[in-house]
Amino acid sequence: MNLFASRWSRLLGTTMAGVGMLTATAVSASELTVWCWDPNFNIPAMTDAGARYTKDHPDTTFNVNNISQDDINQKLQTQLLAGVTDGLPDMVLIQDDNAQRFLQSFPGAFVPLSDSIDMTKFASYKVAAATYEGKSYSLPFDSGVGGLFYRSDYLEQAGYGADDLNDITWDQLIKIGTDVKEKTGHQLLSMDYNDDGMIIMMMQSTGQWYLKDGSEPNIVDNAALKASLEAFQKMAQAGLVKSITGWTDYTGSFTSGEVAAVPQGVWITGTIKSQPDQSGDWRVAPLPKLDGVDGATHYSNNGGSSWYVLASSEHTDEAVDFLKTVWAGDVDFYQGILVNQGAVGSLLAARDGDAYKASDDFFGGEPVWQNFSDWLSKVPSVNYGTFTPEARAAVQAQLPTIANGGNIDEALQAIDGQLRQQIQ
Repeated sequence: MNLFASRWSRLLGTTMAGVGMLTATAVSASELTVWCWDPNFNIPAMTDAGARYTKDHPDTTFNVNNISQDDINQKLQTQLLAGVTDGLPDMVLIQDDNAQRFLQSFPGAFVPLSDSIDMTKFASYKVAAATYEGKSYSLPFDSGVGGLFYRSDYLEQAGYGADDLNDITWDQLIKIGTDVKEKTGHQLLSMDYNDDGMIIMMMQSTGQWYLKDGSEPNIVDNAALKASLEAFQKMAQAGLVKSITGWTDYTGSFTSGEVAAVPQGVWITGTIKSQPDQSGDWRVAPLPKLDGVDGATHYSNNGGSSWYVLASSEHTDEAVDFLKTVWAGDVDFYQGILVNQGAVGSLLAARDGDAYKASDDFFGGEPVWQNFSDWLSKVPSVNYGTFTPEARAAVQAQLPTIANGGNIDEALQAIDGQLRQQIQ
């Protein structure tokens, strides 16, 4: 039993007895059961993929279950720890930064898809997130590739155009944000201090993460993390950050026109476009890069998930063939889920499809999808490891203090201490 599985075992009051002797419930030979969340995004995408496969493989049907991400994680953890796979699905969706928890804690529980599918077809950072001991276990799905969404009308009032947002640093964005606030009254961006999404986008853009080699805390001497927190503090101290609480307040801050910019993953596009009266007022630029940090780029990621096949499934060959045929081979499928769900997939060949090349009037006629798909191929890979949730919680605990001008070196020490205590 490895360290993390042992910790899960203590938390859930169960043991690892039986792992490696997993049992599976018999199901219909023609039905593949899938667990995933979000009836507006993941579920319709998988449903469409299943229908495409069934068209040419009529003996195969799909049972796509809407289960919350938290419930999926809990069910998998509980049953795999107990060595019981009765009721587990054939395929499951797992968020990328949580994947290594399962792969390292439950070796043998998932099918190594790189044995059957060419992983060079996908964005490398997505493949890396699910690679363990030389094999990759996921079929990469949606990208959380980041961009800087901004109100071009507000920036124009402050004397800035699209060219002024290309190839800039966070310090330069702070200067632009200061001018925008002075001339329009709008703060630069909004942020819930219980969410470190902007921090991780800044940090990952340099190829750094909260953990070193996926397990050792990488906090105190992490130059990229320190620079990210410094940039955040500068924005907060300059009055450019609208502090909000919760998802509704967050989305409302930009759909209502309160703030001038939204640095976020591409999946936020649908929410931004939910206000048709703002069509033509928005643009998207590459993320700013960190000043003075080795490996700094304009490319990063926030969020994203991928598909896994349970080794306990009675239909692993069928499940793998389905993923290989549709998710790793059907470019037209990716055009459909881009148009219908706003899902930017990780299959690199999808970029050649018509939907990705189309311009978007909402964003001033820019080829937004093509830009995002180009950026995703340049996102630095990081090793999320098994303790990313603990690291994120430790950072989030310090964000209010940092926003109020607290000493960043002291905050890094506190983050490091909390993280090390959590992973003992």
